[in-house]
Amino acid sequence: MARNRFVAEILTPEGEVFNEEIEMLSTRTTIGSIGLLANHEPLLARLEPTELRLYRSETDVVRFAQAEGYVQMSQNHALVLVEEAVDPARLNVAELTERVEAARRAGEAAVPGSEEAARADRDRRRAEAFLAIAAGAH
Repeated sequence: MARNRFVAEILTPEGEVFNEEIEMLSTRTTIGSIGLLANHEPLLARLEPTELRLYRSETDVVRFAQAEGYVQMSQNHALVLVEEAVDPARLNVAELTERVEAARRAGEAAVPGSEEAARADRDRRRAEAFLAIAAGAH
């Protein structure tokens, strides 16, 4: 069953990675999973690293490994601003495993409660989420 469509735009610091009409957007916020459909109430939410799914139709789904960021829904337009949005096929398990370990070591070396500790925790959570996505993509 076809749904009403809306524009979804995905932006990273490197630029636009997606800008198309879709039927549904699925992601995870800091308070839980969310699915956005056309005519959704205005929304602004912080995003957690996860798999972002953009449904062109029930069978045509575009997936990204999504880093932390924000989603805004307003006037039938979803804007996703994230640090990274990577095609799961481009994820490298060995590289991500090293990123998890490097972030873990950085967290252990950082002063508890410091900006360095927070950065290491954020980097570790992102790498772990991307690693889980990579494991599911292969």
